[in-house]
Amino acid sequence: MKFIEKVKGFLCASFYLGKLPFCAMGVSSVIHPKNPHVPTMHFNYRYFEIEEADGTKQWWFGGGTDLTPTYLNEEDAVHFHKTLKEACDKHDVKLYPKYKKWCDDYFYIKHRGERRGIGGIFFDDMDSPSKEEVFQFVKSCAKAVVPCYIPIVKKHCHDSFTPEEKLWQQLRRGRYVEFNLVYDRGTKFGLLTPGSRIESILMSLPLTARWEYMHNPPESSKEAEILEVLRNPKDWVH
Repeated sequence: MKFIEKVKGFLCASFYLGKLPFCAMGVSSVIHPKNPHVPTMHFNYRYFEIEEADGTKQWWFGGGTDLTPTYLNEEDAVHFHKTLKEACDKHDVKLYPKYKKWCDDYFYIKHRGERRGIGGIFFDDMDSPSKEEVFQFVKSCAKAVVPCYIPIVKKHCHDSFTPEEKLWQQLRRGRYVEFNLVYDRGTKFGLLTPGSRIESILMSLPLTARWEYMHNPPESSKEAEILEVLRNPKDWVH
């Protein structure tokens, strides 16, 4: 929990001392398409640097890219994960399986017993082997965002959809809201930061979402298919 606890502690000390001995930067984007056959995609890559009382500095990188489809398309899932795996493998073949599992575990809605989406990669507190090597890895991951996602958008952006499919999209977006407001560390960090811009913190939420009491899709339906994967994550590439 270094991401929240250390920065929060330094924020409190900084305001007390009248200075801010930390540096934070990053890029974050969330896309919530209107068409339920085009999945939601989120990516965030960030860098933190904290100056200790003795003048020494601690630094770390964090981030990831994940996909949240309304309906499961296995070909899309394989493409998305394969592209991220290739980006990770350029640096170490052990990274993708490690960060894929971290993503599955992190984007877990405990009170629902399901993941927010079909995952991707996620990591935090990454401070070795060296700043330059980690930075090169993060750049590879960031450069993979467009090739892992845009082909999926082009493939489905003109797909027709029914009112029932749109309704299911809104219900799934309700789950997205639940995760971000209850569990997301970045949201918590932002809301704990004095003077923060609330609109920026909540920018990841969809414009519309829906909840229905005790809603369960029919067995063997397309809606039930995606739920099965969200409850039991798959290894899409090896």
